[in-house]
Amino acid sequence: MRLISDTGEQLGIKPIEEAQAIALDKDLDLVEVAPQGQPPVCKIMDYSKFCYEQDQKQKAARKKQSVIVVKEMKMRPKIDIHDYETKKKHVVRFLSQGNKVKVTIMFRGREMTHTELGLGLLNRLAEDVLELATVEAKPRLDGRNMTMVLTPVAVVEPKKE
Repeated sequence: MRLISDTGEQLGIKPIEEAQAIALDKDLDLVEVAPQGQPPVCKIMDYSKFCYEQDQKQKAARKKQSVIVVKEMKMRPKIDIHDYETKKKHVVRFLSQGNKVKVTIMFRGREMTHTELGLGLLNRLAEDVLELATVEAKPRLDGRNMTMVLTPVAVVEPKKE
């Protein structure tokens, strides 16, 4: 096998027993890093320290990643103006927090014959939040519900000179 020391220098091709003896002398572990290589590549390292550092890197990567949350706002087609304004404020708050918003219009009974009311309501909401959001999924009728997904617009901060 090809052996790499704990400092990173190549020690050449050695038999397994000799590599294990070198690792034991340095009180470190012999770890196979590239088993598919010809010959396989092994490295002398402190394996528990290596695992700890990998865990720290993964934790840091998880902290930096952003989680996209989809909030849902449900309405009825015969919604009152005040109720609509309240729901719109909630949608604006969700979008300003950076969340996607799924707006659902629920139809009951004979309201299904007037789906254009729900479509008009969704289009009106999309126009009202035009500066905050873009329509990711156009209004679609799924059974008795009409849904639309809004995505927040990315805010570009001005460069400091």
